[in-house]
Amino acid sequence: MLDINEIMKILPHRYPFLMVDRIVEVDPAKRIVGLKNVTINEPYFQGHFPGHPVMPGVLIVEAMAQVAGIMAYLASDDKTRNKLSYFMSIDSAKFRKPVFPGDQLRIEVVTIFSRRGIWSVSGKAYVDGVLATEAELKATFAEK
Repeated sequence: MLDINEIMKILPHRYPFLMVDRIVEVDPAKRIVGLKNVTINEPYFQGHFPGHPVMPGVLIVEAMAQVAGIMAYLASDDKTRNKLSYFMSIDSAKFRKPVFPGDQLRIEVVTIFSRRGIWSVSGKAYVDGVLATEAELKATFAEK
């Protein structure tokens, strides 16, 4: 539904910190699904870990946050769209399966609530249908 060019119009992130390649499903304010293709060319694999590259869990959580940010942006009015989204909290993060080069993360984010400018979401990242990471995230919009 959204390719990388459309994503870059929404998110301020750029390489090497843009963690979502495509949005494949979206129901604004309710649910969104994004994809992240994990390649050996990712700069963090040089040091995490040499000889056994594993995607850092915090970057998987960041990918969830970026997908959630796209959902919140699409559900927002023009005034809010001119602001930046900032993390407020990460809760109940669980890292269940390592993610390796060549994997594709399917990131599913569902809204828990959105009120008074605060978004609370549940994110899950899957590789080949197997849950790799999950967390609850909160964010808000603030002036640039």
